[in-house]
Amino acid sequence: MINSKIPLRSTNFTSKSAAMRWQVSDVVSLYEQPFIDLLFSAQQVHREHFSANTVQLSTLLSIKTGGCEEDCAYCPQSAHHATNVEADKLMAVDEVLAAARLAQQSGATRFCMGAAWRSPKDRHLEPIKDMIRGVKAMGMETCVTLGMLEARQALALREAGLDYYNHNLDTSPEFYGQIISTRTYQDRLDTLEHVRDAGINVCCGGIVGMGESRRERAGLIAQLANMEPYPESVPINNLVKVDGTPLTGTAPLDPFEFVRTIAIARITMPRAMVRLSAGREKMDEALQALCFAAGANSIFYGDQLLTTSNPQVDADRRLLERLGIRAEGSQPMVQTQACAPSCDHVLHQMPSKASQTA
Repeated sequence: MINSKIPLRSTNFTSKSAAMRWQVSDVVSLYEQPFIDLLFSAQQVHREHFSANTVQLSTLLSIKTGGCEEDCAYCPQSAHHATNVEADKLMAVDEVLAAARLAQQSGATRFCMGAAWRSPKDRHLEPIKDMIRGVKAMGMETCVTLGMLEARQALALREAGLDYYNHNLDTSPEFYGQIISTRTYQDRLDTLEHVRDAGINVCCGGIVGMGESRRERAGLIAQLANMEPYPESVPINNLVKVDGTPLTGTAPLDPFEFVRTIAIARITMPRAMVRLSAGREKMDEALQALCFAAGANSIFYGDQLLTTSNPQVDADRRLLERLGIRAEGSQPMVQTQACAPSCDHVLHQMPSKASQTA
């Protein structure tokens, strides 16, 4: 039985009952649980909805780098910050599809394409739609992150077959003003509404370790969990400090606090894919293993995440093998008698609108 001290809410993506809303104080109480109790509860919730020892490998490619007019304090691609990132034009469709094929050959089943824009212009959407169609033709799940969208742009992406649109909230409403001034919180929520209305799955998470308080971290989780429905995909990023950005000198987040955040994302959004995202290069293998135990079931895979480095592919493969975790789409690992029994029979339950390989 799940720890009775941990408040639980509905696992129904479509629930709209006000009684099911997470209060920030509810989420703070989760953070205050003993660490092992919290992980135990998160793992129980995880096993109710997902295969226990399977992760999805997702590759992220920057298809248009640098020169962004937004002033996000964490981002080396902002034109407001003196970093070493040079602005490039949108990549050619053939180049993007070649990168997707390479990612697929390396084991990725999801391919995300990111462009450093405040919002895309209509002329940009035509080649991006070709990229989406080409990646889908390979049998991969598609995701793009292009900045703010208008409703008609979201519909155009849906018509191209897009599976997921990523647009993070970044942090809580209360802390948001300390991170960005060129885009409002409501701007982000409006884009997410356009994405949802277009019938595209929502990929939305945030960044921790930017100097926010625990309560502000809880505020981010509550904001995500109270979306109706909550996101099908929730990337949790640990701040990557880049020289030249305003957050360069930020004190690092306690590693156990990061694991707690993963666990709480799993408990509050039980059917979502919880993605262990940026910042993994600075995590040792034990910390990554704790994140998997806490309910993370996807990693960004490849040597680069947009403009920041990521653990090498070979290192990821070795770690997953040592942990007895298999990549989605690969052959199940053969367990010895000394291994714990597998829970791979637990079906991945997603709403009918969501991709079955989320």
